[in-house]
Amino acid sequence: MPGDSLGRISLNFVRASGEIFLLAGRAFLRIFQRPLNLKLISSHLYLDGIKSMPVIFLMSVFTGGVLTLQSFYALQRLGAEIFTGSLVGVSLTKELIPVLAGLMLAGRVSASYSAEIGTMVVTEQVDALFTFGIDPVKYLVTPRVVALLIMAPLLTLFGDFVGILGGKLVAVLVVHQNPNLFESQLFQSLELWDIVSGVIKSVFFGLTVAVVGSHFGLKTEGGARGVGRATTTAVVVASVIILVSDFFWSKVLPFSLR
Repeated sequence: MPGDSLGRISLNFVRASGEIFLLAGRAFLRIFQRPLNLKLISSHLYLDGIKSMPVIFLMSVFTGGVLTLQSFYALQRLGAEIFTGSLVGVSLTKELIPVLAGLMLAGRVSASYSAEIGTMVVTEQVDALFTFGIDPVKYLVTPRVVALLIMAPLLTLFGDFVGILGGKLVAVLVVHQNPNLFESQLFQSLELWDIVSGVIKSVFFGLTVAVVGSHFGLKTEGGARGVGRATTTAVVVASVIILVSDFFWSKVLPFSLR
């Protein structure tokens, strides 16, 4: 029956949401429990943060360039092309870079977490951790959460800088706008809060990527096919949460502190 199917889907959604929320709480609380595995944290800082910089760089520079190109010609119709720098700076830092960086991490990192942990589950390595008295959440999830809580904001700031630089290059080299005009409008309109609000979003997005990937990895069952299914689900769920929560963050966070 369609009603039964819808009810089952709703029940599964509520159950999964609760489990993800509880896992996030457990992983966060274990940050303050000694010992803290600094070796694993530093490994994830490099693998999931530093090695994500090339894709963040490409995403940011081309996003800034496309936004500048489209904004210039759209504003030119109104005779307001001088405000291109203002639009590009605020749009990138408050909205585009945090969200797109979160989606890039969801595709790259959340999939990796789900596949790694899922493989450990189906090969009974997680059961071995229980046997040796090691908390899987403390050992597997917490280092990943800490790494992304640190790296997601840093990657967002890196993306902000690269995106604005890419936008300026397009403004100067493609649409031939005076670089001083672009910069003056950028710094006149861009506030520190615009950057901070984007960083606040990125912290939540990083937590989402780490917890969702780890959750579906721990829930893996069914061998290699189950690992693939968990990986796909983790990417989709993390991406949807990022897109939906971005609206609510934009609604809750004030537009300006002035």
